[in-house]
Amino acid sequence: MNVEQRFEGEGAAPMSEFEEEERRRDRRRRFIIIGVVVAALVIVAAYFMFAGGAGENAGAAAGENGPARDLPTVTVIVPGSQSISNTISASGTLAARRPMPVGVAGEGGQIARVFVDAGDWVGAGQVLATIESSVQTQQVGGASAQLEVARANLALAQANLDRSLQLVERGFISQADIDRLTATRDAERARVNVAAAQLNELRARAGRLAIRAPSAGLVLQRNAEPGQVVSAGSGALFTLAQGGEMEMNAQVSESDLSRMSVGQQATIIPVGTTDRFTGQIWQLSPTIDPTSRQGRARIALPYQEGLRPGGFASAEIVSGSVDAPMLPESAVQSDNDGNFVYIINEDNIVERRDVTIGTVSTAGITIREGLRGNERVVRSAGAFLNPGDEVIPRRMSQEES
Repeated sequence: MNVEQRFEGEGAAPMSEFEEEERRRDRRRRFIIIGVVVAALVIVAAYFMFAGGAGENAGAAAGENGPARDLPTVTVIVPGSQSISNTISASGTLAARRPMPVGVAGEGGQIARVFVDAGDWVGAGQVLATIESSVQTQQVGGASAQLEVARANLALAQANLDRSLQLVERGFISQADIDRLTATRDAERARVNVAAAQLNELRARAGRLAIRAPSAGLVLQRNAEPGQVVSAGSGALFTLAQGGEMEMNAQVSESDLSRMSVGQQATIIPVGTTDRFTGQIWQLSPTIDPTSRQGRARIALPYQEGLRPGGFASAEIVSGSVDAPMLPESAVQSDNDGNFVYIINEDNIVERRDVTIGTVSTAGITIREGLRGNERVVRSAGAFLNPGDEVIPRRMSQEES
């Protein structure tokens, strides 16, 4: 029997030496793969075991022989000090700076025509509406006729006096007659003056039936319609903004009001828009509301279409700059005792530090009092800490900030 014809067992197919060698190689490869996998698992287990031990060693209390403890790691920041614009935020309503209510100046009557509407610009003295004046027209005509009669009588009296003065020199008329004619002439002159005054009065009354703008400005309200019967007690028929000037009545706290002054610039943002308008404080309230502890700053604004009286707006008022630390909102906490932050001292112990905050903006919170800027301040997770806790501080990198 040769090698190619050997059998591994009874009933088995014949196997050549080449096939048997291939089978042995397959078994060796499997053993090698299993060994590599087992070694990798052992290395991974050892890595986590030693890494855990390193973490425990890092969190151990100070002292070479002290017992190991798990200490929390907190992120801290050193805010430093920077020049920050001292911005005061306020809110309030928009209104006309100098509102001008316009009503009936005379005895009134029925409105004949209305010439303007809300939103129109008018000039000083421009007619806004007219009241029916047929009766007044007739009265003016009658007074004008009376004035002509008085003037004619004055002319006659003057002529009689002139003729008499020529005759008195010849002795035909006495001095008493001259005195009588002079008195008659003076009386007629007075009647002319009375008639002229009456005519001027009636003309003035008729002129007051035309409702006029007392000054140039913007019509804000119209409360007059043709056919409406009005009188001096009817109230304002029109409301004008003098010169179109607007203002914002900003409500500010007592402390903020003390940091404002007349002439400071302010940026006004009407609610519901992103438009920004520049104004200037022109008056500060001399009193403080005892209930709300707020005062009022009146900010003057030139008229622009986006400013609508009666609307609500917010204001940003810049009142100089200050050198102070700035912290993210997550670092500042508050309780019944006020605002505070947690700092980490040289022994890595948590300490509470009461602070006074200033301007709050998207960039962060300005700390007016309580910090110098070189402290290690807990950036977040302060709610899980207590004064006296020992921690592992990790300073926030420039990329994380």
